[in-house]
Amino acid sequence: MRLVEHFTEFRRRILLIAAGLVIGMIGAWFLVDPVFDALQAPILMIQDDSRTASLNFGTITSAFDMRIRVALFLGVIVTAPWWIYQLWAFVAPGLRRTEKKYVLLFLGAGAPLFIAGAIGGWAILPHAVTVLTAMTPEGGSNLMDARTYLTFAMRLILAFAIAFLFPVVMIALNLMGVVKARSLLKGWRWAVILIFTFAAIANPLPDPWSMIALGGIMTLLYFGAVGIAALVDRSRAKKAKKLAA
Repeated sequence: MRLVEHFTEFRRRILLIAAGLVIGMIGAWFLVDPVFDALQAPILMIQDDSRTASLNFGTITSAFDMRIRVALFLGVIVTAPWWIYQLWAFVAPGLRRTEKKYVLLFLGAGAPLFIAGAIGGWAILPHAVTVLTAMTPEGGSNLMDARTYLTFAMRLILAFAIAFLFPVVMIALNLMGVVKARSLLKGWRWAVILIFTFAAIANPLPDPWSMIALGGIMTLLYFGAVGIAALVDRSRAKKAKKLAA
């Protein structure tokens, strides 16, 4: 494709992703109440411990804004297979015909990893709220702005989801010929440093164990992606030798 055609295709894929998100938000709108209750559950746990804690809707539009945010959050998670496929479809025209079979790997691994990361973030959320609110001075109250709390909760969950998706991006770059497995393996030290830096920033908890857990899982995923990239490179090398012969 020419450069203009690449931009046209990219715009088309973005519009398809946006359309999928809108449809996902419409469907997710009917699930906002139970999901909000689940997100609010850690605050209710604080109340059960005889501490004052509640979500405050400070403006007249806050409740409606909350519903929009939660619906968008759910839409991103529910439509993960759709927008991951659109990203792949943008990359696929630049691949050889035999390499397009990796679409099953891309979708088969990408969507479950994204959802698994979201589940991991969801599991950590109650612990994060408990630890952080435990630092409230005696006699203080945790009257939280609902918008701020929901933004914190949803960013935490999405950060974990995106973190689990990065090995699929590595494999996609390898399939595109942008990076080889040897280069990925050579830079493993820097990769591990960056992974644990991301884990420290994405993880809101002050204890090191949750950061180590997230960083360790991401490191295993990194080396797993390197192994798959090595198999792809080996397959390409064999085909190149056959063609040369």
